[in-house]
Amino acid sequence: MRTTRDKLESILARLAGRADNERVFLKLYEDAARAASDASDARRQAGVSLGPLDGAIISIKDLFDVAGEITTAGSVALRDAAPATSDATVVRRLRQAGAVIVGKTNMVEFAFSGLGLNPHYGTPGNAVDPERIPGGSSSGAGVSVAEGTSEISIGSDTGGSVRIPAALNGIVGFKPSARRVPLDGVFPLSYSLDSIGPLGRTVQDCAFADAIMAGEELRVLDPYPLAGLRIGVPRGRLFAETEPIVAQAFEESLTRLSKAGARIVDIDIDDLVAEMEKATSRASIASVEAAEIHADWLDSKAQEFDPRVRGRIVLSATLPAPAYIRMIRQRDALIAAMDDRLKSIDSLVMPATAITAPPIAPLLADDQLYRQTNLLILRNTMVGNLFDLTGISLPIPGQERPVGLMLMARNGQDRKLLEIAASVERNFAS
Repeated sequence: MRTTRDKLESILARLAGRADNERVFLKLYEDAARAASDASDARRQAGVSLGPLDGAIISIKDLFDVAGEITTAGSVALRDAAPATSDATVVRRLRQAGAVIVGKTNMVEFAFSGLGLNPHYGTPGNAVDPERIPGGSSSGAGVSVAEGTSEISIGSDTGGSVRIPAALNGIVGFKPSARRVPLDGVFPLSYSLDSIGPLGRTVQDCAFADAIMAGEELRVLDPYPLAGLRIGVPRGRLFAETEPIVAQAFEESLTRLSKAGARIVDIDIDDLVAEMEKATSRASIASVEAAEIHADWLDSKAQEFDPRVRGRIVLSATLPAPAYIRMIRQRDALIAAMDDRLKSIDSLVMPATAITAPPIAPLLADDQLYRQTNLLILRNTMVGNLFDLTGISLPIPGQERPVGLMLMARNGQDRKLLEIAASVERNFAS
């Protein structure tokens, strides 16, 4: 039987072979990971297990605190920050469950983009085509799982930053309901929108990691019956500018689910999406809250920021407090309206991203193209964050490039959504 230490050494050898051009990981924990893998192997030999993730090779995004080291959040601006005094809550819980944390993965600076580019540490190439974007902001996380240098990776999702890299790299990415997983020891992008979620090869792996991080009981998923499942398709503005390969894959998925007995219905949420867009027209919630988070160094360390990231934050730094408060109150009302709208269905379904992963080079050369592409990549997933939903992206099999199918459900229906996703995953594999 292959040991956990064997798995780990194989990964470390692979990473050592490309150490001169490493862009997926920003830091490795070789010694700690070896100790954790040996402990897991010893438990297994003694017939003891800490649970289903005992011995799982896991990576964490560069915004999670690890005791004794600086949390840089994909930036060079925090190089002189104080080291963390303790592990982030989710890191501690994963260690207690026997996970082997192999390293910290690369990310968009301060998690502020859906594309995955990082000028400081380099951009990880997509796992399927390294000339294309990995998706962000959990860029290294998506590539690591897809290429096999992690079995599970932990990311953050503020506008799609778990589901986008999952979709573009052909893996599973789960965003739980906000605040269900503790944010203690996690460098924030947006206090209102941030959530912590796993990326993995299977829905079950993501469900185990999610339960551990949320402090819930670990259970094997009971797939939700597809027969009679009420699936709502929000056709309209969320389907505009969809790349043909994505549109075709999506329609083929609906056909499969319908043949399995799911009831596919159109559901109109365009009015709510438009009202949310109007409520946040002066500035995005994430950019306003980021302006406060970075206020102490936004000007003094201006030259150390990615200009694309800093530019978006600066634009929102002068929004008056009454305007921000009104925006949050309007959002609360729209969240309630969306929750009411979704009571008639079990899940929303749409493409996770309107396009497959575009090439990196044109985005680096053209700031306007960067902004347009970023908005399009984020458009569908950020509905889940703005309306406080839970969501998951599943890979649609048999495509020329990875395409993600996104399922979303009402806040608090995380377990149900995972069970639905497990059924869809099983259907896709048949």
